[in-house]
Amino acid sequence: MTQQIVMSETADGILRVTINRPSKRNPLSRAVLDELRRLFEVAAEDYSLSCAILQGAGDKTFASGGDLKELADVKGEVAARDMAEHAKLALAAVRAFPVPVVAALNGDALGGGAELSMACDMRIAAPHARIGFIQGRLAISSAWGGGVDLMRLLGPSVALQLLTRSEVLDAPTARQIGLVNAVGDDGLPFEEAVADFLRPMQRQSPHVMRAFKALAMPLRIEGRAVLDLIETEHFSTTWAHPDHDAAVAGILNTKVG
Repeated sequence: MTQQIVMSETADGILRVTINRPSKRNPLSRAVLDELRRLFEVAAEDYSLSCAILQGAGDKTFASGGDLKELADVKGEVAARDMAEHAKLALAAVRAFPVPVVAALNGDALGGGAELSMACDMRIAAPHARIGFIQGRLAISSAWGGGVDLMRLLGPSVALQLLTRSEVLDAPTARQIGLVNAVGDDGLPFEEAVADFLRPMQRQSPHVMRAFKALAMPLRIEGRAVLDLIETEHFSTTWAHPDHDAAVAGILNTKVG
């Protein structure tokens, strides 16, 4: 039986979407990204929804970056740009969802996984979860719109600190700077913490939740076309640079060339 790479269900006014590749750290392959885009675009027409939750399966990883097997075939600036633009479409569908989307960080959100979490409107983290924009460790920049979201949420000073230092933050620290909205309690199952966070939203009328989200959307999307273009162009350049190959080889403990 083929495993569903992304699972979804709707109940009690909530759309629940789960990236379901825990043994691989929930990588964001093209197929996963395509399914995320499809699910959010289709569910956008469901006027019974008050909110949505996006999470990863298991308790170790919310989502890692791109699928390593696929990334190995991405060579040169053109291919890197195509990959980034494809992923941006999926994250744009999450960002444009007409009711609030909450990322439930059941585990680490690193690199592309951190960018996916930023496409959501809010983030709640398990106590052991970490979040980090570690793209710089691979000698690349952000690619999927996460850099733009980070700048808009935290401002350029703090966002640049996280990006340029490739910092990985524990959940309490991320909460302190406003990167996540809430952190679950150590003694409480994370599912219950998520349910507690969502419960006040479920009490709101769906059309009211759409109105609230509509207020936020201009602040998230106006003027970002230029910023997305800048991000993509610089990502493709850094991806094709020899420093990226050397960084990947160093992490894999292999020789370059």
